[in-house]
Amino acid sequence: MHEWNEPKYRAEQIWACLYRPDPLSEATTLPAALKNRLVDALPLALDEMTVVHGQDGMTSKWLWAAGADRAEIETVLMRTTSRATVCVSSQAGCAMGCTFCATGQAGFNRQLSSAEIVEQVVRAAHSSPQRVSNVVYMGMGEPLANYETVWESVERIHSDLKISARRITLSTVGIVPAMLQLAKEALPITLAVSLHAANDSLRQTMIPLNNRYPIADILDAAAEVAGAHGRRVTFEYACIEGVNDSPDSGRELAHLLGRWPGAGGAHVNLIPLNPTTEFFGRRSSRRHLEGFAELLRAGGVSATIRRPRGVDIDAACGQLRSRIVSFNPK
Repeated sequence: MHEWNEPKYRAEQIWACLYRPDPLSEATTLPAALKNRLVDALPLALDEMTVVHGQDGMTSKWLWAAGADRAEIETVLMRTTSRATVCVSSQAGCAMGCTFCATGQAGFNRQLSSAEIVEQVVRAAHSSPQRVSNVVYMGMGEPLANYETVWESVERIHSDLKISARRITLSTVGIVPAMLQLAKEALPITLAVSLHAANDSLRQTMIPLNNRYPIADILDAAAEVAGAHGRRVTFEYACIEGVNDSPDSGRELAHLLGRWPGAGGAHVNLIPLNPTTEFFGRRSSRRHLEGFAELLRAGGVSATIRRPRGVDIDAACGQLRSRIVSFNPK
């Protein structure tokens, strides 16, 4: 500010404006000349390529070109009448290779910076009439494979955007060393583990990383996080017809998680499989999902069925892959 002959207090005003739900160009606390200069001096990390909106009118997906290399990433905004959740990407692509996930099918490009992650939340918030109250790291990439940068973004989202740590969720397929590091962090974020199977032989056909970190090790690490943060861990389970949705699979999962020692017990989030172009498995029927959930509850395990959001615009769980969708373009 000194070089621009601006008073020192402008720095605090500018910092506050960067995280407001309105664009910097619309800030009312700054003079027009300074705003124009700032827009030129502080280029955005993300260039909006397209935004599409779901038929429900409450779900939106952005395709961004990030950084000088214009790596393509996606962000999803899910609104209700009272609040909004932003689903952010942590990597351009993903190296985990999960068979039913479109991002994993596409492969890995590069890590995102903390600025690129935080800007996804800020830019999505600009478009939401409701306040963004939740951030979930469930977009493109494996968050714990970009640990230091992701955690820096978590701290910024918490401190600068004033979002409670308990409303920030990190999802992982189970990188055990990073999970143990997460247990040492001060902010009590929520952990979601992409489990999808109750035994190693099945899980390693779906998630290659299971060969390195088997289920028992993942559950032990998840219990460490739950104990350290005092937060119940959610286990994500995508139900695939004829693969992992049988009554025997339900009872096996209930037995596995019913005796899990983590604080607050385990909660299973059953996810109806969302279609992707390179995986030909089918979604379990609603009746089948409800029966599976009842088996878990009978075994003492809390279970819910996720309501699909954004399937029509490839914005649902497992569908993000930088594919420009023509439906209802901006």
